[in-house]
Amino acid sequence: MRVIAGEHKGRSLQAVPGKGTRPTTDKVKESIFNMIGPYFDGGWALDLYAGTGGLGIEALSRGMEKAVFVEIDARAFSVVKDNITALRLEDKAELYRNDSRRALKALAKREIQFDAVFLDPPYAKQNIEEEISILQEASLLAPDAWIVAECDAEDRLAETIGACRCERSAVYGDTRISIYRFDPEEEK
Repeated sequence: MRVIAGEHKGRSLQAVPGKGTRPTTDKVKESIFNMIGPYFDGGWALDLYAGTGGLGIEALSRGMEKAVFVEIDARAFSVVKDNITALRLEDKAELYRNDSRRALKALAKREIQFDAVFLDPPYAKQNIEEEISILQEASLLAPDAWIVAECDAEDRLAETIGACRCERSAVYGDTRISIYRFDPEEEK
């Protein structure tokens, strides 16, 4: 695993030992960022099931100014921390060892709005549609925010979730990537 583009292009990322996590492959990561825009001009990213931190780190490398990484698993959390330290991104990253629901509640209290959200939960524990609803209800999405959801290739997510519309969906092996765009005017 490596950073695909931007400031940290080519840098290797540490993987989580064992089979408890399923890191996004470089090919899929490259496809994701080609779909949501290859580079960013600032903004905040949320990597809600961080795993190795690869998606949030890629967003930082491509121009996001800050990223919040949430991971409940102790080994994965340690790997995210090590990857952020190795790339000297500590001043641009916030790490939380917490479950997704508690993290979203805590972030809502801070009134942060994210320009990009990465949802790559363990397939067996996925509540993507519900979490996209929570992101909207808690006002955690900036206008025109991107939400990247990874799930099993057999799963099909709703085309519209509140004010989020699926712009694109693609299958890569056993993984489906669904890209949503948040338009607060959509619900009005």
